[in-house]
This record gives sequence, structure tokens and C-alpha cells, in this order.
Amino acid sequence: MNLTNLTITKTHQGLINKDFSAVELTKAYLNKIKKEDKKIHSFLTISKDLAFSQAREIDKKISKKENIDLLAGIPSAIKDNIMVEDIRCTAASKILENYVASYNATVIEKLKKAGTVILGKTNLDEFAMGSSCENSAFGTTKNPCDLKRVTGGSSGGSAAAVAADLCGYALGSDTGGSIRLPASFCGVVGLKPTYGTVSRYGLIAFASSLDQIGPITKTIEDCKIVFDAISGWDEMDSTSVNSKFKIQNSKLQFKIENLRIGIPKEYFVKGMDKEVEKKIKKAIKKYEARGAKIIEVSLPHTEYALPVYYIISTSEASANLARYDGIRYGKSKVKKSRVKSLLDVYLENRGQGFGDEVKRRIMLGTYALSSGYYDAYYLKAQKVRTLIKQDFENVFKKVDVLLTPVSPTTAFKIGEKTDNPLTMYLSDIFTISVNLAGLPALSLPCGMVGKLSVGLQIIGKPFEEERILEIGKTLENILTS
Repeated sequence: MNLTNLTITKTHQGLINKDFSAVELTKAYLNKIKKEDKKIHSFLTISKDLAFSQAREIDKKISKKENIDLLAGIPSAIKDNIMVEDIRCTAASKILENYVASYNATVIEKLKKAGTVILGKTNLDEFAMGSSCENSAFGTTKNPCDLKRVTGGSSGGSAAAVAADLCGYALGSDTGGSIRLPASFCGVVGLKPTYGTVSRYGLIAFASSLDQIGPITKTIEDCKIVFDAISGWDEMDSTSVNSKFKIQNSKLQFKIENLRIGIPKEYFVKGMDKEVEKKIKKAIKKYEARGAKIIEVSLPHTEYALPVYYIISTSEASANLARYDGIRYGKSKVKKSRVKSLLDVYLENRGQGFGDEVKRRIMLGTYALSSGYYDAYYLKAQKVRTLIKQDFENVFKKVDVLLTPVSPTTAFKIGEKTDNPLTMYLSDIFTISVNLAGLPALSLPCGMVGKLSVGLQIIGKPFEEERILEIGKTLENILTS
């Protein structure tokens, strides 16, 4: 039996039936990582001792015939910008190269309580800034579908680890598409939850009004299991939403024949890969064949989403990353001979510790927030953000969900877009509006172009994760039947 390609439910059943132990399962995954991750480079840190100690605890519970959670004993991978106590947390940056987390993120506390096994921390674009996982200070993660291609970013390591069966599931973070784009490029499932649904406590901040932690999994069912485990109100996160305010949905609403699906015309644009467009439209027709009503809709302010996102996100990043001076976190990289003042210490540490993309975004954000430009850039961007959010509110009066591509292309070649940041930024053109509006969105595989995956994006109303997961499961069942 190949233990590493099982779903969470099948793995759970195998553990309960004692077909294999949690220790055997953990060993199988760690052996596979040791053998195969050299070519993929999805992991930055392996937490072998932690993983085996967690696995042994689950085996003890099973031997005593205690009830265990669905995630108990399931080997997982955690994006390396989420704190796991006593494990290195670098955010893929030289400035945090030697930083060891002193506490657990809330999502990690929840997973540990459920009994999950943490195999290690996965690679990402530095401080989650990027769309290809090429911006890591510790090397590029390669796409398991084609090692010459990118994984997408910034949660590229997490998506690659799931796609290559190096973990049962993974956690990522999504600021402008950083879960959904890698999921699309690597052919796995990724969920960006509603803003405030999953606690951000213990997540290294990039842009605080946009960041959201979410699951990357092999199937929709797995995605729901992990989401249910990590979601919920947290007093440690001031942006966390209390569950009593969430919209409760009736199961009757999930019937495909009652569904009104909106197709935003702004998401099918010139320059989009024709084969990708065909796969997305083919998936939409499958829903239509099942009785769903397909309605063309308009989100008129979509064209402003990219500049609005990069003004707001970089502004928030410039503030959030001000704390990294090489003194309080990580190891100072300053040579005494080059220092004459405290300012020199900051400049030297930040100059050496941050990569090019992070420096670029800090400078953009600082400029947008500076005196004389705040009103012209940041304030105006926030006003347009409100219009983008209103577009979605208006459309959701007519339809239940929206279907769009995740990306205008399949995974591009490593190095293809590194010299032109703007073309790289355009990879997120279909995902960033969701973060600006704080909505939930799911990426699921809907076909292949050659050996490269195409992702379909299902966008829902706030707190309707259950609905978009059910709708995604319908397509998943059609494609796998």
C-alpha cells in the first residue's frame, strides 16, 4: 500500500483499522521527502523529532481505543511564515534565517489539539511577496508537474508538497492569490477563506487587511476537513469574526439545479491563453448541463484591482516590515568597520537581509504613504477598493457564486518573468479582487493543457465557504467519475 497518496479520510480509516500506525505513516512521508524533495525543494525545515513524537501520541490513543480526530496522525506541512513553537520560521528571508518561533500560531494550536503531525515548514516567496516561489532567499521551488516550471506563489512550497504527495495536506497564506495560484499551477485544491474566518495570530504579516491563512489539499473533502479544523473566532486576532455573525446556509441551497452562476466578462480578456479559456468554459458547461443557470455579469472596477492592490499591499508591507532591523529578530549581518551610527546598523541589516522584491515593495509602499502622496495614492486606492467590494455586493444580488479562471496562463517557465516584475504581477490579475473584497474563493483543478494543470476559481459570498466547497465537489465528482 502506498501510504503517501491517500486522502485524509482514507488515511484516518487506515489508522483506525490499524492497517498501519501513525509512526509508519510519518516514516513513509519523511522517507519520500528525503528521496524526492531534493529536486523539488518544497521544504525549508524538516521537524523530524516533533513529527515522530506527535505520531507516537496518536498511536498510544489508538491502542487505548480512544476516539481520535479526523486529522489525528495526518502528516502536514506548514508554510514558513506561520509560527510553530521551537521550529525555525524564516519567511524565506535572510533577515530571519536563524529565527526560532517562541509560540504557536492559533491555527497550529488547533491542529496540534486535533493531533495532526507536522513534518516541517515549506518554501515561499520571501515574506509571501511573489507569484512564482522564485523570490525565496533559499532557492526556487519547482513544479512537480514539470520541474522546469514555477509552482506559483507565494505558497509554492506548500502546493508542491501536496502535489508531490510529500504531505497529507498543507497550510498556506493568501494575500492576493498566494494559495489559489500555486494550487492551480500544481493541480491541487486551495481555499482562501473569508477575511476574519481563520485567525492570523502567529502569521508573519505582509499586508494585514488582505492576509488570510487557508488549506491546500488533494481533494475538496480534505479541504473542508482542514478548513473546519482551523476556522473560528480567536480573541488573539482583532480582525477575527465571531461565528455568531456568520451566515448559516441550508443544504437545499447547494442543489446545482437551483444554482445561479455568474460569469464576469472582465475575467475573459485578450491575451489570455486560449487553451486555458477552453478548459474553464468546458467546466462551466458541465455545471450548465447539470441544470445550473449561467448568467453573464459585470464587475466594472476590475481593471483597477491590480494598481489598487499593489498600492495598499505595499503600503501595509512597508509598515509591517519596519520591525525587521536585524537586531530584535535573526542575526545581525553588520560589519563593525562599516558602522558609524545606529542608522548605519539599520541600513546594513535591511540592505543585506531583504531580497530585491521585498525592497522594491517596501520602497513603493513608503512612497505611497509619504507626505504629499498619501491622498493621491493610498487614500484614493482605499476608495476604489470600496467600489470593487460594492461591485461584488451588487453582483451577488443576482447570482449565488462566480466562476472564473485562477490565472490567465498555466505555470510558466522558471526565470521567464523574473526580469519584468509587472508581467509577474499580472499573474494575480484574477485573484486579487477577492482579497480586496474579503471574499472566500476556491481553486480546483478542472483540466490539463499538456501536462500542466488549469485551475477553476469559485468565488462565494462572505462566510459561504461550505457552499463553494460543495459546488467544487460537484465538478470534482464529474471529472473523476
